[in-house]
Formats: sequence, structure tokens, C-alpha cells
Amino acid sequence: MLIYLARRIVFGAVVLLGTSLITFLIAFVIPADPAVAMAGAKADPQTLATIRHELGLDQPLYVQYGRYLDRALHGDLGRSYIRRQSVTALIVSRFPATAILAVSAMALSLILGVLMGTVAAAWHDRPIDHTLLVFSLGLVSMPVFWLGTMLLIAGGLYLRDFPLGGFEGPRSLVLPTITLALGSAGYYSRILHTNLVEALGQDYVRTARGKGLSPARTMFKHAMANALLPLVTLAGLDLAGLLSGVVLTETVFDWPGIGRLAFEAIFNLDIPLIMGTVLFAAFLIVVANLAVDLLYLWLDPRIRLEQAP
Repeated sequence: MLIYLARRIVFGAVVLLGTSLITFLIAFVIPADPAVAMAGAKADPQTLATIRHELGLDQPLYVQYGRYLDRALHGDLGRSYIRRQSVTALIVSRFPATAILAVSAMALSLILGVLMGTVAAAWHDRPIDHTLLVFSLGLVSMPVFWLGTMLLIAGGLYLRDFPLGGFEGPRSLVLPTITLALGSAGYYSRILHTNLVEALGQDYVRTARGKGLSPARTMFKHAMANALLPLVTLAGLDLAGLLSGVVLTETVFDWPGIGRLAFEAIFNLDIPLIMGTVLFAAFLIVVANLAVDLLYLWLDPRIRLEQAP
């Protein structure tokens, strides 16, 4: 168990190192000058040279990366060129708004997805199953930015009790939460439906039915436990993605989260802030992968036996 955990931690560290290197190289390949972004397009060459020297941009690329990596290991992701603030502080200040939106969207998507998937599997190959299949495929196919825009229009015309932007309390959560949750709910529904139908055809389910268990108890006590395992992986990774900031949704609804912060950083070519948000997202995904792996070890005894020395 400890050896397995150590391997996963080392693998996660390698992923973070690779992400930081790739992001760093891409940021400096972009034909943009941070000194110009800070001083303005009309700044004289001497001023630009002074800014580049203060930022260390006149040093070799490997030296700049080494300094960045050293600071990142100590929790310092640099300083925003445009906002003139610590990137770490900016991410921390935006994280609560993103976390609230992420948790509410994940809860709604799981409730809807599990409900639709269970109903469809219980009435497999019947009209309600086919109807839910088409409905869930429609949810998965809807682009997030289009759905968010349509909800904004509907909110402006008919749902005037709900704020159309910003974070002004629980009511402002409704529209962005629905936007994020519907697509995931459709996907979770199809995954759970497929796994439940497969599980209901296994020998252990037929044995349970032969012992006199009701169809509902057989499904929820026996088949559901195995069918939910793939959903655990998907939900864990999706939650990490939501926590790292959903750029389109937060931009459409002017949500003051990390996704909106990343959009503004890209728009302003704020390289330290771009790198900081990307590295933070990668860190959350690595942590989510590790958490899901540990949860799998707890949920499925077969995996514990495989990992045992």
C-alpha cells in the first residue's frame, strides 16, 4: 500500500514538473513582450530594458525556469505583470467562489445523472430508456457557452429573480450551476446506465434474485456498488477540473473565480498569471487522481489484492 502510494506521488510530481516546463516554454514562445505590457506600447527602449532586467527576462531561459521552479516549490508563483500582485494570492482569493460553484454543479450533475441512469437501466429497452438516452445525448451535445448564453437570455426575459452575472448570493448560483451540471449529468447518466445494465446481467445478480431479493434491492444493494465505480473516477477528475476554474462559464456569467482570472490573464498576456493558473489546475488534477486511486482501493477489495506484495 505504501509503495503504491509512493509511486503515485512520484508520478504526480513528474506530471507537475512536465506541466510547468511545457507551460513555461509555451509562454515564452508567444510573440509578446511583458515589458511592453507593463510599460505600454509607447515606452522608450531604455525603460523597456530596465523592466526586462528587473524581471530577469534578460537572462538565459534555463536560468529563468530554474528560478521560477525554485519559487514555485516554496509556494511563490510569481507576480502578475498587469495586476502587480502575487499570483498565489490572486488564485487563493478567487478559489472560494470557484469552489462554491464547482461543488454545487457537481452535486446537481450527480443527482440528475444517477437518477436518469438508474431509471433508464431499470426499464432497459423500453420507451423511457430510449427517451432518456436521446435526452442525455442532447445534454452532452450542448456547448457550455451556448447553454450559458441561452440561460442568460431566458433569465433576462422570464427569470428576473435570478442575477445574470457576478456573485451576489445563493440566487446567483442557479444559472451557472445549471450550465455546468447539465452536460455532466447527461454523460454520467449514460455511463451509469451502461454499467448497470452490464451488472444486472452478471451471475451474482441472478443469484440474488434467485434467493428472493426484490428487483429494487438487487439493483441498489448489489449491482449499483459495482456500476458506480467508474463514476467515482469521472466525478473526481471532473471536480478537479471545476475547482481549477471553468473558463467559459465563469466568463459568460462574470463569475469572480479562477476561470475568469485565467481568461483575463490570457487576454492581457499576463504570463506569470497564466502559468500560475495552469499549474494550479494541474496540481488539483494530480491530487484528484491520487484521491480517486485511494478511494478505489477502499471501494474495491480486488484492487487491494492486486496491489498487495
